[in-house]
Amino acid sequence: MPKKAKAKSTASAPPPQRSGTAYWLFKTEPEEHSWEMQKARGKKGEPWTGVRNFVARNNMKAMQLGDLGFFYHTGEDKEIVGIVEVCALAHPDSKDDTGVWKCVDVRAVCDVPKPVSLATAKANPKLSAMALVRTARLSVQPVTADEWKEVCRMGGLDPKKIPAK
Repeated sequence: MPKKAKAKSTASAPPPQRSGTAYWLFKTEPEEHSWEMQKARGKKGEPWTGVRNFVARNNMKAMQLGDLGFFYHTGEDKEIVGIVEVCALAHPDSKDDTGVWKCVDVRAVCDVPKPVSLATAKANPKLSAMALVRTARLSVQPVTADEWKEVCRMGGLDPKKIPAK
């Protein structure tokens, strides 16, 4: 009788290793958690809690320390206003009693000197495939390196000179 292959458990497997920084976009309602509130947290940062979408949760599970993200105000503003850095890996969301939902901690890195509006992003052909333009409702989204560079340029930032905290 042939031996059965052991099934690999992936329930607690660490995220696959990758090299280099990945980029993300974090959406928030400024009335709930504004860019000014994020900056006030300092180096300690803030857990990005309350995400209740499996795709967004999986995006946070894929994040690594030092990844960078755009801080996006929803509501009336609809604009990218800051840059954050992932400062704690995915962990249980303290606002979730089920154990299903995760969050990462992020800290403010710098302001975007010229906030980039959703309308401006949609008008830029270089950003036509960006998740923000295509899937506006997703609260935590991946951003490609080319999209990162373009949005930084539009916002008056040199992506090579974004200060690390």
